[in-house]
Parts: sequence; C-alpha cells; structure tokens
Amino acid sequence: MTTPPDSATAPAPAPPAAAARTGRARPWLVPVLAAVLTVLLGAAGLGTSGRLANGGYTASGTESDRADALLAERFGTGRTDLTLLVRADDGDVDDDAAAAQGLALAQRLARSPGVTRVRAYWTGDTGRNPVLRSADGSAALVTADLAGADRDAARTAARLVPRFTGRHGVLRVSATGPAWVSVEAGRAGERDLVRAELVAAPLTLLVLVVALRSLVAALVPLVIGAVAVVGTFALLRLLTFFMPVSVFAVNLTSALGFGLAVDYGLFLVTRYREELRAGLPVDAAVRRTARIAGRTVAVSAGAVGLSMSALLVLPLPFLRSMACAGTGVAVFAAVTATVLVPPVLVLLGTRVDRWDPLAVLRPSRAPRPDSPAWRAVARAVTARPLWYGTGCAALLLVLAAPFGHVRFGLPDERILPAQAESYRTSQDVRENFAVRTERNLTVVLPAADPVRDRAALQAYERAVTDLPGVARTSRLPGTRGAALVVTGPDARPQSAASRALLRRLRALPGPGGGQLVTGRAAVLADTCAAVRARLPLVVAVAGVALWGVLFLLTGSVLLPVKALGIGALSLGASFGAMVFIFQDGHLRGVLGQFAVTGMLDMTMPLLMSAIAVGLAVDYEIFLLSRVKEHYVRTRDNRASVVEGVARTGRLVSTSALAVAVVTGALATSGVTVLKLLGTGLATAVLVDAVLVRGVLVPAYLALLGRVNWWAPGPLRRVHGRVVRRLGLDEGHSAGLR
Repeated sequence: MTTPPDSATAPAPAPPAAAARTGRARPWLVPVLAAVLTVLLGAAGLGTSGRLANGGYTASGTESDRADALLAERFGTGRTDLTLLVRADDGDVDDDAAAAQGLALAQRLARSPGVTRVRAYWTGDTGRNPVLRSADGSAALVTADLAGADRDAARTAARLVPRFTGRHGVLRVSATGPAWVSVEAGRAGERDLVRAELVAAPLTLLVLVVALRSLVAALVPLVIGAVAVVGTFALLRLLTFFMPVSVFAVNLTSALGFGLAVDYGLFLVTRYREELRAGLPVDAAVRRTARIAGRTVAVSAGAVGLSMSALLVLPLPFLRSMACAGTGVAVFAAVTATVLVPPVLVLLGTRVDRWDPLAVLRPSRAPRPDSPAWRAVARAVTARPLWYGTGCAALLLVLAAPFGHVRFGLPDERILPAQAESYRTSQDVRENFAVRTERNLTVVLPAADPVRDRAALQAYERAVTDLPGVARTSRLPGTRGAALVVTGPDARPQSAASRALLRRLRALPGPGGGQLVTGRAAVLADTCAAVRARLPLVVAVAGVALWGVLFLLTGSVLLPVKALGIGALSLGASFGAMVFIFQDGHLRGVLGQFAVTGMLDMTMPLLMSAIAVGLAVDYEIFLLSRVKEHYVRTRDNRASVVEGVARTGRLVSTSALAVAVVTGALATSGVTVLKLLGTGLATAVLVDAVLVRGVLVPAYLALLGRVNWWAPGPLRRVHGRVVRRLGLDEGHSAGLR
C-alpha cells in the first residue's frame, strides 16, 4: 500500500534541518531524549485526576445563571452540592432516637470544613420541614452547599461522604448530589480507562499486525500513542491551574491519542516501506518519508486541532476543556510522529519488516501496493455513479432519520452505572419524596421590597398560581429582593409543558422592575439558546479553516465544499445511531445496561462532530492526494478515481478499523457519557471509511469529472504562489511515480 505523494500533500513545514541531521548522524539520541522527556512528562502528569472536575455542561452569563448567583447571595440557596438520604432502622425518622441522631449528624456536617450551609428535616426554622421527609416517614434528607467551584466541592465531598455515610446508630446514610456524582464519575472513568486500554491495546496491535505484516512495524504507532497520551496528561494538569478540566478529558485523550497515533504511524511506516521496496537505501527512504509523509501528518494534526479548537467558541466549560485536550493530543501525536519516528526507522532499517506472527496464515506471494477488492468497488461505482451515489446518500439519510426526534437534555447522576451510590440514592429520593427539584422553577425579583411591595408581590404570586401548568408556589424568606419557587407539571425539564411554563413565567411582568427565572428547565433552555447563538460561528470557523486546508491540498474550490457537505451527511448517520441507541433505548443488551432518560446530552453531538470531522479530513487527504496525483499525470478523471480508491482503500479501512477499536473501547464504560462518545465515534469512522470514502466520494468525483478541479483564476494564482513558496510546486506540475 502506498501513501499520498508530495505532489498532493497539503502544505506544512518540513521537519527542522537540525533535527533531521541529528536523526541521521546519531539516530539513537532522539529516542533516548524522547524516553527521558516522556518520563518527566509522566511525572508531571501524576495526580492529574485529582485536579479534574465534573460539570461545566451549562452556559455562563445567562438569565438562569444570574438568577442562581442572586439566590446564593441573597437567600443562601442555590444548587445543592451534596444530599444525604437518612433511613431509620425502625422505619420512623420522627422517633426520638432517630431524630436526635439525625440532628447531631446534620450539626456535625454543618461544622465540617468546606460546608457553607446545611438543611435537614429536623433543623427547620419553623419546625420540621415535611418536604424533606419521605411519604412513609421512614427516611429524611440532609442537604449541604459546599464552598468553591465544582472541583473544590468534589474534593470536599470525597472527604466528607465516607465519614457521614454508612451506619450511624439507628440510622443508615447514603449520599448523592452533583459533588458526589463528580467523585464517582471520576473514579469510574479511571477504572474504565484501564479496562478500555486492556481491551483496545491487544486488538489494535492485532489489526496493525494484520495490516503491516510485521510486529516491529505495528509497535511504531503504539509508541507514538503512548508518548502523545503521556504528554497530554501533563498538559491537562497544567490547564487545571487556569480553567476547569472535565474528568472525562483523560478518557478522550487516551482514545483520541491512540487513534491519531494509528493514523500517523500507518502513514509513516507504509510510506517508508514503499520507499524501501522502490530501491532507496535506508537513509534516503527515511528522508523522503519525513519530507513527504511528515508534511501530511502535520497538516492532518492541524485539521484535527482546528476542528477541535472551534469548540472554544462555545460558552460551555466542558467542551472547552475537551477542545484543549483534543488539540493538545493532536499536537503531541504529530510532533512525536514527525520527530521520533524517522530516527527510529533509521535504527530499524530493513528490520521494520521482521516478525510476522501471522506469516503461516498468509499466502506466500508478496503484498500488492493496491487493493484488488477496493479497485473492483471503485470500478463499479464510477461506472454508475448516479445510482451508487444516490443510493448511498439515501442510506445515510435513513440512518440519520432518528435524529429528527432528538430531545436534548443535561447530564445528571444517571450517567453513572446503576450500582453507583449516587444513582441508587437519587432514584430512592425520586420515588419516595414529594420534592421533585427538577420540576421547580424559581423566579427571582431582585428589585422588589418584601415590605414596601407586599401587595404587589401577593398579586404577582396569585397571577403565577393561575398560570396553566403551575401546581403550587412558595415564597423564599429574605430581606433583599423576593423569590418565588414555582412547582411545574410532573414532566421532564425538556418537555413541551416545562418549556411552555418557562415562557409564561418570563413573559409575566414582575413587581419592582423585572424578574429572573432559573431552575433545571430554565438552565437547559438558556444553555440551548447560548449554543444556538454561537453555533453559526463554530461552523464558520471550522468550515473556513478546513476548506482552506483542502483547497491548498487540491487547488479546487468545489472539492472542499463537497468534503464538508458529505461530512455533515456522514455525521448525521452517526447522530441517528446515538438517538436510536441512547435516547430511545435500543441495543442495551449489546452495549451493556445504561439508564434511558429519553434525552441526549446536548454536548455529545458537538464534541463528536469536532473529533469525527478531524479524522474524516485525514481520510479525505489520503484519497484526494492519490486521485490528484494520477489526474495530474493522466488527465483521466475516472481512472484517477479508481486508482485513488485502490491505492488508499486498504490504508483508510485499516486505519478506521483501528480507530474504531480504540474509540469503541469506550463503549465498555459504565459511564453513559463515555459509552455514548465511544459508540458514536466508532460508528462515525466506520461509516466514513466504508460508505463515504468507498462509495459516495468516488461517485461524486466521477459525476463531476473535470469540474472537480475547477477554481477561478485569482484563486488559482493564489494557490500557485502558496504552493511554490512552500516548495511543493514540483509535485503539482508533474506526477510522481
């Protein structure tokens, strides 16, 4: 299998001359320095998981965010960080012994460092609070607000929960709440990371051995991945000093790092072996591989980085931390591949083909540089491009159809495995307590005076009570401003009924000059609105950047537009699979049991789009490079498409399979967020490699013919100047072998 030539590789800086000379003169020096640096980075990255936090799924600066800030400042309320479920052995929390021990438990919790406020059934200012008592009287709640941001609250919860749960006299205590969910999610993510790597590493190695016919060659991509992941862990630790970083960034880093390493390692090793088979000596083969394949690796990493960095535009801390993690691992993988691999290849020399453990199972003939199977597919597709292209597009639209009824929501404790304490305790609270905080909306009236505006507040409360969908209202005590808790319909926050009530509350004028509404439904609506407002900018940033990369690669105006459009169609198919599986609850027996909430975490399609588009551009570069090389030489469009698919089909499908194994290993996670991300990415890369690169793109290229390569005169001249300045003009004027 050959790789794209210099002629059609997108421009990127060649490796520094000094580094190249060092690699040839003392090839052992770079691997030794890399090993030392990796150890140092590994030491720097120790303890990263302890500095990570869950959360960051909601937008800041919104109406609900301002309302939450006022509630915390003026009323001492807000989001409860920690909830303790207290059960009495004799089934009565009003029993003297249970009440005394429950009150003592709440008082000890209130005195603990990091706790700012505690509310308990037995400590109400006007007597026992019936809202915090279960319907049958056997259990009660103790809630706590914790100091600091999500990460600080999680640390406090990790310290307190072991002390306050379990048996306490006649009481049995369990915990839930966002802070404890964060702790359990982080621990589950760490366990899942180890399990995923134990699953993915041997399977990936097997795929590479099958593709490269050498254990030595197959180990090169794994080395790239290990160095890239270790370096990114150190980067994540550094980032925690400046911004909140998600606990799941570690899992993303591991999966994406090894996925990109497979991509880049396959590309470099395949090119190097091609040069050796062409008769070049080792040093010349390494130089040519570093110059040609190294540029494409750099451009590919740039495409992944640009795609991921577009997420920085969105006002969600979770996505911003994931963007930094993804961009960082792409850079580390590219630097490792272009700096470390050439001297390693010099050291290996012709031994790169050694140790094929599957040699006895293979035919004795030498491997072909192309794929007969993919050549046959390409010939069939280009013979009837309209039929195949239309059929493939229709299939992708059918696969995308479930996304038409998507319902977005915010993650909660149900992302955890069912056996997690947070999950079980929360479900117990949902089933046995009248309080359903997800149904509540809180109206904050910051300018209203409880004494001066008493009559107006009473009239406003009556007007709110009369609104359709309002079950009951209650006023929060306070001397600065006023706040009204509104219990809405017994429906999910993302339901039409909840959204309708939110609109009515925000449209109803409040006394004192305005109101702010918060609550789970309000936070969800505000976050969706904030994302929608920024989404055009995200699409523009990613689209223009990727269009520019592909334009410099091809010199065509239409091919980059085609790539982006077909990429969107391909993503739609994987989005449909996500809705079908995780929102609608299908295939739970295959993927393992997970909570079906009837909604899809709104951050997942955005994150998956950024990663999948970056990987798809890799495959687009591989295919279009080879197609353009042949077209420059022959001016035969159909033959060029067939040749491009035949030459890159095996490389792309092997890379996609390995990436699917690495990312799909996340599907073994018990955390639904990781399971969803792994399943979606594995689906996306396989659909892209098989249906899109194998059928849809060849059909499109065959249909448009010479129009594929059209560009207006001014852009052609700009393209020519850039290509010449970057030293790629030789390849664009004549095809290489």
